[in-house]
Amino acid sequence: MLPLADHNPRRTTPVVNIILIVINVLMFFWEISLGPQIEPVLTNVAFVPARFWYLPDSLLPNIITMFVSMFLHGGWLHLGGNMLYLWVFGDNVEDRLGHVKYFFFYIACGLVATLTHAAMNPASRVPSIGASGAIAGVLGAYIVLFPKQRVTTLIPIFIFVTVREIPAVFLLGFWIVVQIFFGAVSMNGGLQSAGGVAYFAHIGGFIAGMLLIVLLGGLRRRPLRPVPQNYRWRSGPL
Repeated sequence: MLPLADHNPRRTTPVVNIILIVINVLMFFWEISLGPQIEPVLTNVAFVPARFWYLPDSLLPNIITMFVSMFLHGGWLHLGGNMLYLWVFGDNVEDRLGHVKYFFFYIACGLVATLTHAAMNPASRVPSIGASGAIAGVLGAYIVLFPKQRVTTLIPIFIFVTVREIPAVFLLGFWIVVQIFFGAVSMNGGLQSAGGVAYFAHIGGFIAGMLLIVLLGGLRRRPLRPVPQNYRWRSGPL
């Protein structure tokens, strides 16, 4: 199932969400510009679990790669899918948290997701890239905040495709169940059996998002700005 849009009005412009999308896109174009050098360069700048656990002297470089990896992607579909989810669900989470809190929330979810992946795949030498761990945190927050909100969703049924409005709790609940299922499958054969997808990063990010949105006060609606006492309402021409 692929979300196309939600019907959840917001009160503020999602400045941080837009900036995050722009950074991800620009970083992807940087990757493309590397040409044949892309594989060795990504091996150096992306997060590698085995390097994190078995090269403790390089703690600072490993921490840097955690941040860099959150803005790298493995292809157009990888980038497009992640940015679509971020665009559909991120604006309302930012609206509820505020711009500054949302930025730190996003980064924190991404770091937790990366560490979860590293803990479940300590010997992996495969570079871990993608914003999906951080975006999973956004999805976790959304399901807590707006479980009944309806989302226009593209649903494939065998060879047919239909578009329906379904509650966010069904769409995102289905998404996390799929991650858990394939995460369990990957435990038997490692990351390769999971098709190279870091499912535990998604699970870790999702849980982090559910917890952090509560800890950061996201369940409390932000008050609207009061109208100044000296403000005069003006009526325009009809």
